[in-house]
Amino acid sequence: MRMSKLFSQTLRDAPAEAEIASHRSLLRAGYIRQLAAGVFSYLPLARKALNKIENILRSELNAIGGQEITMPVVHPAELWQETKRWYQIGDEMGRFQDRSGRDMVLAMTHEEVIGDLIRKEIHSYRQLPLLLYHIQTKWRDDPRPRAGLIRVREFTMKDSYSLDLDWEGLDIQYRAHYQAYFNIFHRCDLDVLAVKSDVGMMGGQLAHEFMYLSPVGEDTIMICETCGYSANRQIAKIKKITLQKEKTQPIKKVSTPNCKTIEELADFLGIPKTKTAKAVFIMATIPDDPGKGEISMEHEQFVFAIVRGDMELNETKLANALKARNLRPATEEEIRNTGAEPGYASPVDLKGILVVVDDLIPESQNLVAGANEYGYHLLNVNYGRDFTAEITTDIVAAKEGDLCPQCSSTLKAVRGVEVGNIFKLGTRYSEALDARYQDKDGNARPIVMGSYGIGSGRLLACIAEAHHDQNGLKLPISVAPYQVYLIVLVGKVKKYAGSDFPSQGAEALVVDQPESNQVAEELYMELQAAGIEVLYDDRDESPGVKFNDADLIGIPLRLTVSQRALSQGGIEFKRRDQNERRIIPVDQVIEVVKEEIKILGNLISQKVIPVDRVNSVNDLLFSLGDPSSSLTPFSHSG
Repeated sequence: MRMSKLFSQTLRDAPAEAEIASHRSLLRAGYIRQLAAGVFSYLPLARKALNKIENILRSELNAIGGQEITMPVVHPAELWQETKRWYQIGDEMGRFQDRSGRDMVLAMTHEEVIGDLIRKEIHSYRQLPLLLYHIQTKWRDDPRPRAGLIRVREFTMKDSYSLDLDWEGLDIQYRAHYQAYFNIFHRCDLDVLAVKSDVGMMGGQLAHEFMYLSPVGEDTIMICETCGYSANRQIAKIKKITLQKEKTQPIKKVSTPNCKTIEELADFLGIPKTKTAKAVFIMATIPDDPGKGEISMEHEQFVFAIVRGDMELNETKLANALKARNLRPATEEEIRNTGAEPGYASPVDLKGILVVVDDLIPESQNLVAGANEYGYHLLNVNYGRDFTAEITTDIVAAKEGDLCPQCSSTLKAVRGVEVGNIFKLGTRYSEALDARYQDKDGNARPIVMGSYGIGSGRLLACIAEAHHDQNGLKLPISVAPYQVYLIVLVGKVKKYAGSDFPSQGAEALVVDQPESNQVAEELYMELQAAGIEVLYDDRDESPGVKFNDADLIGIPLRLTVSQRALSQGGIEFKRRDQNERRIIPVDQVIEVVKEEIKILGNLISQKVIPVDRVNSVNDLLFSLGDPSSSLTPFSHSG
């Protein structure tokens, strides 16, 4: 491709709304342009990079038995109503009606559609196992799109679906995806970490996320550098330290003026926060019958959540415990309607409320809790004697410094961007959609499903985030839109009427030196004939503009044809990731470029290793904020 014909422009400066390096770089280099909040156009450079990413996805999915299909972007609402997600998902879902007034859905994901396909196409155990995948547009109306392609509303995703006879078959395909995902990310030269995660709106029994660790990430990951435990903070567990057992003491009301927070209360009474009970007031939207899920059969329930005062509530854990569709903070009026007093509340002597306590509360004696009266607290509150709960479970949020649930070492908190996920769906969708097969004995059994996703645009953004410097992108050879950036610098020489030498009265003319142009044109043709992907900067621009754009666009190899280089014996060669320049004889350029492409490819291939070879966070080397740092992935051991 000639730069003079390329539908793209580099920008001197990125727009002010470009918050992070990848967003700025992709905009300035002419890869993407924003149409609306969270909606982007992908220009030719981005499209070529995405094609390479998506072909890597295809290669690894095909290697584990995948078959590519294409499913629609627009779905009839009835499918989503059958699985109940029509009622469970809020404004994030794109709903509309067709001209006949029929409710329709813009695809968020494709579990419903794959379920409809397989209930019509799969009838016998002989047809299983199967792995189907596609690469298709999705729409999720995120209220806070940000960070360029990291968090968008319209995006392209590879989603694959494993179909099995039983859970053992799902285990095999889940593990195959686990390895395939590491292969994909390594081939894109992006180091990731696999962590256990919440199943969220997908449902099912187990999920893992693949995280690119970066300060720009919105997820917090808890990791143990000793044993390799890792999990998204949404579901991370900790080893809880119980206090020394005490004899229960009589309850006693004391005055605690202006002590509305745990910190104020502990300071006033001169006690550690571990001796207090923290109340959090939540309004939860809970289905009357979780099996039906109809929106008209839901109700809002006031929930009194209690954790120990030195801990924080984890709303994801609470929502899962309640099977709630939505949580919101209770208002002061709603709190008072239960008989409680904001800032001085506890479940003691309250009726008609749903109490959920962390499993550490029953193990803690003589806590300080609210008296449900302004300015007063109760000393020596004990679970079982003074109040009970409908649900007792783990509902606390992990934080840095907490103890690992597996080995009791200290947990570390890092930020990350989710670039892929895998879910063991089980029979959640096959039972809802009646997708069944007949086993050897003639019995109808639900197909056991798995779902696996990677967003190609977000993956490109993370690659750009990991591979850039102050001058622009430094894309891996496996992903870069072209392998070689060819620059021609056309020199200027003085010519005189009838001669190359001055004569009396002859007027000097400054004209182009044609040799550089001719050599560059011939080299451009030879590179293409050799199967090398080349972007030829043939524009009438200054050397500074061309060199700056070469760095900005981030193509791995650069060749510069100039009169100066030719006079030194050849073509100037430079790798984007190195400062060294060298002159290569013209007749050796193709051979050298092929060898450099092979070297760069081998460097990436060496990272594609079996996951089981890396099993400790001690192998994880990272320095947040340093784009040159590297991560060695490891498998989640929980």
